Amino acid sequence: MSVTIKHIARAANVSHTTVSRALNDSPLIRPETKARIRAIAESLGYSPNISAKSLVLDRSYNIGLFFSTIRVGTTSTFLHDAVRGAGSVVADPYNLVVRGIDDCRGSVFPLSRKRFDGLLVMSQSEEDDDFVRSAHDAGIPVVVLNRKTSVPGVASISSDDRGGVRRLTDYLIGCGHVRIASIEGKPGFKSTEERREGFLEAFRRRGLSEPPEEYRQPGSYDIESGYAAMKRLLELRPRPTAVFCFNDEMAVGALKAIREAGLEVPRDLSVAGFDDAAIAAYLTPALTTVRRPIERISREGAELLMRLVNGRRSEEARAVVVDAELVVRESVCPPPARPLSES
Repeated sequence: MSVTIKHIARAANVSHTTVSRALNDSPLIRPETKARIRAIAESLGYSPNISAKSLVLDRSYNIGLFFSTIRVGTTSTFLHDAVRGAGSVVADPYNLVVRGIDDCRGSVFPLSRKRFDGLLVMSQSEEDDDFVRSAHDAGIPVVVLNRKTSVPGVASISSDDRGGVRRLTDYLIGCGHVRIASIEGKPGFKSTEERREGFLEAFRRRGLSEPPEEYRQPGSYDIESGYAAMKRLLELRPRPTAVFCFNDEMAVGALKAIREAGLEVPRDLSVAGFDDAAIAAYLTPALTTVRRPIERISREGAELLMRLVNGRRSEEARAVVVDAELVVRESVCPPPARPLSES
């Protein structure tokens, strides 16, 4: 038989109301009484009924971690880092519920405090603002991760993707590369737009012409699209001497295509990525990339959200931007002294 508040009340010789208040840290109960009741509850093996507690307090004890989409454009590394960061903060009695916004569009269940006490929205697109606005209007505390939001009164934590890519591209130019190609991310994603702008901005600041259109190949943030795009780039004449992939997974595909063509990285062709995924340091050669601290962004976002959930609304409108750090490894070197073989 499970232990209830009434069992604790009999053992402590107090009312069940006093027990309930003590276990919920009510200021109406003296500290010594709280300590005695909690010790009795522990000795009896009491476990709170979260479902019942949520009905009484009008809380769900669910914290949502929503992604723009989980099916397309959200890599396993990105998903893992986001869940690990948020999960390090969201602890009992709360549950972390991971969902995709695209899976919820058209849902017959509206967003409400009865379903979620707070939401982290790992957003890739401005289209997500309708979802963010609906949650905010329903009175649910929301923190947007990965990009700034236009919804008034909603906090956001993001990385400086544009600045990070600008520094990486400037590094490639500084190594002597002029023919620099790019493999872009999923169309419509804010990250794709920011990284594209950072890439092109580096050329403008140097007074250089932007790369021709054929040097800017589309991708989808996965290994397969990086491989296919690199195959197309290798057919161009003249071929690029360096390629910036908008994420590390596409860089993995690009490296495979280059090896299959009988070329070596970085001797014949330099390659750089973005994210600094765990695999980046263990590739051959180790990948030069930009570190976007998704785990940190998710952790700090969750910390801010839990403060909002617990009533500290004064922090709600904060917009935090975290630096994206250039990580130089082995996959970039100066271009070959002679032109690449056109065969």
